[in-house]
Amino acid sequence: MHLRLRFRPTNGVARLPVHYNEYIQAFIYRHLDEHLASALHDEGILEGKRRLKLFTFSRLLGPFKFGGEYITFSGPLTLVVASPMVPFLESFAFHLVTEGALRIGNVSFFLESAEVGFEPEYRSPILVKALSPITVYSTLQTAEGRKKTYYYSPFEKDFEALLLQNLQRKVRAWYGKDIPIEDASIKPFRVTNRNHHVVLYKGTVIKGWTGIYELRLPEPHFRMALDAGLGSKNSQGFGCVEVWEPSLRGG
Repeated sequence: MHLRLRFRPTNGVARLPVHYNEYIQAFIYRHLDEHLASALHDEGILEGKRRLKLFTFSRLLGPFKFGGEYITFSGPLTLVVASPMVPFLESFAFHLVTEGALRIGNVSFFLESAEVGFEPEYRSPILVKALSPITVYSTLQTAEGRKKTYYYSPFEKDFEALLLQNLQRKVRAWYGKDIPIEDASIKPFRVTNRNHHVVLYKGTVIKGWTGIYELRLPEPHFRMALDAGLGSKNSQGFGCVEVWEPSLRGG
């Protein structure tokens, strides 16, 4: 399920650090029931040795200009938050609409609207647009014995393989069982080097890709991709996607 939020900066403009993911993440946790925020942050949903958070969010969508280490938004902004966990989204929406003045970092906003996105019809293949960069990586060891993180591009075979493995883990954690994913694929459809992003999250460099992708997935995996995101680090603001219709977007 997608929750689409429309904010307006109290002073008309919003000036935030270019790398603002951690501010959005903190904003989300701060507007949840306390017990839910603690359980999600500290425990998540256990899948093997991993603890999955199963939510994701977009970049801030709206007119902006870069200036040094800051990005300045003017006018209304949109934020998409997605999760298969309905109580999570209900708690978040309730706290937003009852609080009044809202803050992301040091910027004050007021909420103009909060809309639940429609559940898209299942199709395969289907095109999706990345609203925040999709990231997948491996931890490698250098010849000197040091660990190194390697981030894959959509044009490498392992990018697709790791996306599918990650999606299978999410589905297994959510449904409590394996659901076959044979003949599935996730391919770049309209992706160029301009879609490559380098994000600094709490001092760590993370690389990812936006763009448009073609998905061929079983329905449970398709729903999970939309609700929990594609790839890794979703709860840090990566891998949020929505269905993309060329006929409606002028493409």
